[in-house]
Amino acid sequence: MATSKQLQFVANDATASAVREGLNASPKRLPSWLFYDEAGSALFEQITELPEYYLTRTERAIFESYAGEILQAAGPLLTLVELGAGTASKTSVLIEELLQRQARVLFYPIDVSASAMQQAVAQLGRQFPQLRVNPIVADYTGGVEALQRISGRKLVLYIGSSIGNFEPDESVRMLRRIRRSLRAGDAMLLGTDFAKSPKILVPAYDDPQGVTAAFNKNILARLNRELDADFGLDAFRHVALWNKRCSRMEMYLESTVEQQVFLSLLDMDVAFGGGERIHTENSYKYTMEMGETILRESGFRLEQSWQDRQKWFGVHLARV
Repeated sequence: MATSKQLQFVANDATASAVREGLNASPKRLPSWLFYDEAGSALFEQITELPEYYLTRTERAIFESYAGEILQAAGPLLTLVELGAGTASKTSVLIEELLQRQARVLFYPIDVSASAMQQAVAQLGRQFPQLRVNPIVADYTGGVEALQRISGRKLVLYIGSSIGNFEPDESVRMLRRIRRSLRAGDAMLLGTDFAKSPKILVPAYDDPQGVTAAFNKNILARLNRELDADFGLDAFRHVALWNKRCSRMEMYLESTVEQQVFLSLLDMDVAFGGGERIHTENSYKYTMEMGETILRESGFRLEQSWQDRQKWFGVHLARV
C-alpha cells in the first residue's frame, strides 16, 4: 500500500505536468480538477449554498420528488457509486430512499479531494449508521477502472452536471470508459444542466459575494503552495462568460497587468500580458437532444429522464 508521502509525490507530479503543459499552451489553460484541493472543496461547498447557484438545489429537488421512481427504475439490490462525490450531500436523498428498500447498502464515493471524502464519510456515518461507505480518493476520470472491482448491480451516479466540464467529444469518450467498466444490468444516473437565459447562468458563475471568484483564484493559491509559485492573486481577476454558440459557460483568470510569474519547483517563468487570460473551466449546458446523443454515441441506452418544474435541470437513467 502506498504511503501518504508517496501519494503526495504522485499528486505533485500530476499537478506539475498539467501546469507545465497548460501554462506553455496558447492560449493558456489549467485543468478544472485543480480547483479541488482542501481549500477549493470548501469554497465549492459555499458556492452550492449561494442563492445564485441554482444547480445543486434544483438537482436535489428532483431527487426529493422522484427518488422512489429513480430507484425503482434502476432495479433491485443496488450498490451506489458516485463519481466526483464531493461531500455527497445530495446523494443522501437517494441513500435514505434506498435504505427503505434494501437492508444492506454499499456506497462507493470517488473524489479527488481527501478532505471532502473524510467529510462525506463522517456525515453519512452519523446520518445512516447502517450504511457501509467505501471511499476512493482519486480523480474520478482516472478512478473509473475501480468500477470493475465492485461486485453486484451498480447504479453509478454521475450527477451535478459534471459531464458539462468536458468538450462534447471528450464527454463521449468519458461515458464510453464508464460503460466499459460496467456489466450487463448496471445503470448510470447522469445529471445535465440545461441551456437557459444568461441572466440566470452568469450570476451562478460570478456571484456578487465573490465566492466563485475566490474559488477560481484558489487555483493560483494552490500553485503557490504546491509548486512554490509567486502568483499575486490581486493581479488576476475572475471572468465568467456565456458562449451562446458553444452553449457553455466559460471561466477565466485574467491578468490585470503585464507581469511575470516564477514557479520555483518547475524552474519555470511565465509571462502574462495585461488582459491575457488563463482558461480554467467550461461548463456545457445541454438540451435533451444533446444528452440523448452523447448517451447513444457512448453505447448507453436512455431509459427515463426526470426534470424540475422549470426544466432547468435533468437527470437521466441510462442502462448498459
